[in-house]
Amino acid sequence: MMILPKKFYAQPTQRVAPELLGQLLVFEHPQYVLAGKIVEVEAYLPEGDPGCHAAGGKTPRNSVMFGPPGFSYVYFCYGNHFLLNVVTEKENVPGAVLIRSVEPIDGIEWMQRNRRKQDIRQLTNGPGKLTQAFGITKVHNQMSMVRKPLYIQKRDFTGTIGRSSRIGLSQGSKLPLRFFVKNNPFVSEKRTS
Repeated sequence: MMILPKKFYAQPTQRVAPELLGQLLVFEHPQYVLAGKIVEVEAYLPEGDPGCHAAGGKTPRNSVMFGPPGFSYVYFCYGNHFLLNVVTEKENVPGAVLIRSVEPIDGIEWMQRNRRKQDIRQLTNGPGKLTQAFGITKVHNQMSMVRKPLYIQKRDFTGTIGRSSRIGLSQGSKLPLRFFVKNNPFVSEKRTS
């Protein structure tokens, strides 16, 4: 299967976000491989989006968003978990897509160990749960996601895409920039508007 190339991410963020649904997030650890089908994402736009980390300009934290597309943007959120984004748009246009949820496919026993949970439905149904299950931390910030070990693999998508406002934001929460696979049990919330 093909790893999504840089040119895929060098598109408008609102186009990339729904096209990531159904694709396979893969993280190749030295001892095992983890993979999950992406079932929920949120778009963060370079302009007119107060919820985007780049809305106030370039900082040391968000500088990766201003770089080339196809890189990881991993940050610590609410003082207790990491979140994984992939940088979009062309260089110096700071957009990103947050990977909110995946459906576990490979390495489920390692995800269970990392999360200290047995219930498969609770392993990756939220952005903080996903990074914990995959072992993604701040050291994985600014990694190229167009080559191993952390990448998104192209797959054919079957399903229906839903759209709603984003979750857990104080600013920009009303923008309809959350995309998800309808009726998938691994979507973090069933909210549709």
